[in-house]
Amino acid sequence: MATFEGRFTDVEGLRIAVVVARFNDLVTAKLLSGCLDCLARHGVDTSSTSSQLDVAWVPGSFELPLVSQNLAASGRYQVVITLGAVIRGDTPHFDVVVAEASKGIAAVARETGVPVIFGVLTTDTMQQALERAGIKSNLGWSYGLEALEMGSLMGALGRA
Repeated sequence: MATFEGRFTDVEGLRIAVVVARFNDLVTAKLLSGCLDCLARHGVDTSSTSSQLDVAWVPGSFELPLVSQNLAASGRYQVVITLGAVIRGDTPHFDVVVAEASKGIAAVARETGVPVIFGVLTTDTMQQALERAGIKSNLGWSYGLEALEMGSLMGALGRA
């Protein structure tokens, strides 16, 4: 029996793209900060001259799938992380954006074979979003860990 697991320390040669929604950037910038901190603490070069990491900003969470698709299909990255924050309002707009972003991001991973981490907060209030982006804990850190694990796991599966 073979057992495959990702590791958080197999970062050599791992190229990561992060796609961040600018809408609600008070939240998404904090998610990005937590994500980059996690990646750096696990050995990923997050400097501005890094050849291991690229960051792309998009207008909102609805645009995350398109840019993620482009980056994943480029062959340059072993994993893509999406970061966004969709906060419920008084109209059905929230439901539309969340549904399309989540379906689109999942489709990118299936179609390209590149893991795409779903780091889109979906909350009822700005307070809840801020709590998840750093006031209580920063889920950006978790999304970074997920990327390291999936990048490593996919590499292990490719060597099997």
